[in-house]
Amino acid sequence: MCPEELAVADDAEALPAEEIEPGDFDGSDGDSAYGAPSVASLTETLNSEIAKGVSEYGRTYAAYGNEEYGLPIDEAELDRIDMSHAKYKMLLEKKLCLAPISDHPQRILDLGTGTGMAIRSFVLSDINGAAQVSGPWIWLRSIHRQRCVSKMPDPERRSGLQEQVYGVDIAPTQPQWVLPNCRFEIDDIEMLWTWRKESFDLIYARDLLLSIRDWPKLVHQCYEHVKPGGYVELHCVYPKLFCDDESTPYDSGLMEFSRTALKASAAMGTPLAACVEYKSYLEAAGFENVVETRFKLPSAPWPRDPRLKLIGAFELHNLLNGLSAMSLRMFSRAFGWTREQTEVFLVKVRKDLKDLRHHSYYEFIVVHGRKPQSARE
Repeated sequence: MCPEELAVADDAEALPAEEIEPGDFDGSDGDSAYGAPSVASLTETLNSEIAKGVSEYGRTYAAYGNEEYGLPIDEAELDRIDMSHAKYKMLLEKKLCLAPISDHPQRILDLGTGTGMAIRSFVLSDINGAAQVSGPWIWLRSIHRQRCVSKMPDPERRSGLQEQVYGVDIAPTQPQWVLPNCRFEIDDIEMLWTWRKESFDLIYARDLLLSIRDWPKLVHQCYEHVKPGGYVELHCVYPKLFCDDESTPYDSGLMEFSRTALKASAAMGTPLAACVEYKSYLEAAGFENVVETRFKLPSAPWPRDPRLKLIGAFELHNLLNGLSAMSLRMFSRAFGWTREQTEVFLVKVRKDLKDLRHHSYYEFIVVHGRKPQSARE
């Protein structure tokens, strides 16, 4: 059958599309007085639906994004994220990043910004932790979220804020009041980016756990959007449990959780072991001077060193309060477990976590690379 005959045949078999009936609209702005919804009100409804999220297993998950994000976005999880920020600052000795960027990069992008704690730190401090902006920050708790309010600098000082810091996430979990050079956006970073290419001095991401399905694609987009001479830096905890003195038994609850989580995340399509490949991903994308640094993160306050003991205490709190958050959707999607099956599995994990005779730790991996100065899109 020739193309012309095929087209005729298709037309003969096709059913007419159902006509869409238009709603009442009189050309007004859509004010409620006219009885018609406005674009602004529809946008507000959409924002409200995204903010509410989706309820599963007694937790709230993101309602926006091309794929399912494995961790919840509710109050308990956001508090855990904020505490993890403090923990990582201690682990890196108050440094926000390790790349040798300039003291005042003009444009910074934080991927998967979460509560926005990292980019607010970028606004207020340089990479070594020295304050750039004076004025205390006051923390207020609203019924929805802890919001950050600044005693704003005077106009002359404010006009001197040259750095533009952007944070992007699939959930609106960021503060509403920030300094004028700080901006949050809702978007899915696994989709095609809409920012101007070669426009950022630093692209930064931390703990993109259970969220990325195509790391080479993400790193390639980072390469396209960072300026020549700019840096990309990725941070992530590697959830494989280590023990140097064999004090943690192979069959302990925490060891079993580590193995099960790594297997489940791979089955879910968001492997938690991806961070061990960060260096190769950056090199394959074209970055130069790629450096990988690994830090030992104690799972509990068992170290003798006071600083590591405190970090271990933070991690113990993180695990005791975050195991369900990480496990519920992941084990359900990977293994078909019910909420009850997951919680029963976690009982032994929590018990063994508190045993300070187990000298276990995770690795926190930091990788940064520089886009060659000669690179041009």
